[in-house]
Amino acid sequence: MRTPFLPFCLLAVTGLVSTIASAATMAGRVCLDPGNATSCPAKAQGVADVAISNGRQIVRSDAQGRYRIDVQDGDTVFVIKPATMAFANGANGLPRFWRHYAPNGSPKLKYGGLAPSSSLQFDVALRPLGKVPGALDLLLFGDPQPKSPQDVGYYDRDIVAPLVGHNNARLGISLGDIVSDDLSLYPAVNAVTTRLHLPWLHVPGNHDMDADADSDVHALDSFRNVFGPDTYAWQEQQANFIVLDDVVKTPGMAPGYIGGFRDDQFAFLQSLLPMLDRSRLLVLSMHIPLFEPAGKDTFRDVDRERLFALIKDFPHVLVLSAHSHSQQHYFHDAATGWHGAQPLHEYNVGAACGAFWSGVKDADGIPAATMADGTPNGYATLHIAADGNYALAYHPARDPADTQIGLHAPKVLRKGAYPAWGVYANMWMGMADTKIEYRVDDGVWKPMQHVSQSDPALVAENMRDDEAPRLRGYDRSPEATPSPHLWRGALPTDLAIGEHRIDVRAQDRWRGEVSATTRYRLEEALP
Repeated sequence: MRTPFLPFCLLAVTGLVSTIASAATMAGRVCLDPGNATSCPAKAQGVADVAISNGRQIVRSDAQGRYRIDVQDGDTVFVIKPATMAFANGANGLPRFWRHYAPNGSPKLKYGGLAPSSSLQFDVALRPLGKVPGALDLLLFGDPQPKSPQDVGYYDRDIVAPLVGHNNARLGISLGDIVSDDLSLYPAVNAVTTRLHLPWLHVPGNHDMDADADSDVHALDSFRNVFGPDTYAWQEQQANFIVLDDVVKTPGMAPGYIGGFRDDQFAFLQSLLPMLDRSRLLVLSMHIPLFEPAGKDTFRDVDRERLFALIKDFPHVLVLSAHSHSQQHYFHDAATGWHGAQPLHEYNVGAACGAFWSGVKDADGIPAATMADGTPNGYATLHIAADGNYALAYHPARDPADTQIGLHAPKVLRKGAYPAWGVYANMWMGMADTKIEYRVDDGVWKPMQHVSQSDPALVAENMRDDEAPRLRGYDRSPEATPSPHLWRGALPTDLAIGEHRIDVRAQDRWRGEVSATTRYRLEEALP
């Protein structure tokens, strides 16, 4: 959400004071880190052939690490991290790889936006990664979205604290809605996230916009003030990553935004994509899903198709999105404008905040935060092997069992009753073709049926909220909606009186077999 990309013309109007910013050139050096310096001393060794961008064009550093690039008011100049290098961190704990050029700053905005900045000198320090593991592990957070300092505390205790010192990740990505409209919470959220001591990439979301910006041009100024460019690239030895702002502010039109891209972003992609190694996995991270819910127009078709045309010849692509506060896998094909050799996999990641930090609090004072599709709040991991193959996993927050299937079944049925009641299995990472089976006691394994309905466990929670004489929490759990990853199996009632065990097993695409167990009881009853 920056100045729209237009061919830059020098305007000469006699006697008229122009408000259009003049062309300028930013210059600097890329050097080996002399010790977390904020500049490159003359004696620092330059690093050649590093890519630097103004968000449209890309230039390369020369043999001494020097570069020059044209800028205009509102640009952010950034370095594309080389696969074998790492950035020094800034004072806020985030990688230091960008500099704003905004001589006029932002218009008056509630959360400040960008302060005037006219410096045309920008150095970047890099350090060699040295020998790194053959595989790359990432943490993926969808929608942390705190609306208050208390919610920031939930994010810390529920998501981040259990991961501190207990993860194998070397990179993290937050997929938008870093906060929920209160942009003053950015420093607090960042302080929590940087406790993980990982390079962290931030995608902007619709709740990260300056609500009082009068157009898309300045709608992410306060986000950019803290987190840098809204669209950029990052290279690792196993994969190339592109962060894309895909939220277009539409003042006066409900809901005030739509999914899409800007011309300057396409200019950047056209400059970037030809230089990428196509044998590596290409990971696109954005907020609003590229796919659209049935009957809804949430993404500009022309922008999606234009993106797909640019990446269709890449053999290994993964799209990461969030925004929906639910979870599913979507495979794009010709119906959505994708014409690559294989369907394009989009993983719509469940939210860290779940259903906006709602629901009944547990013994630790943290809300249940179950999402409307029955998925518990949590985070995902992405494992990228040396050959570019990847594996995804979802992890419910603070769950030592790392439960992958939620089960719901009646506690008791009448022996001999018509078998109209069933066990439901909500497999968080399930897909339409996932094989799920169940058995009762040590009986024969039978297939479960994929169904499109609401998770009955959340429906039951909705009913408890309905029937409660007073509020059970700050915000009640969301109204259950049909889940894309729910299966059903009928329960037999012709077994012996007493308790019976229900086993469910599923074939996760990456984890292999996952399972869950519950029980129900049969009783005699008289008419």
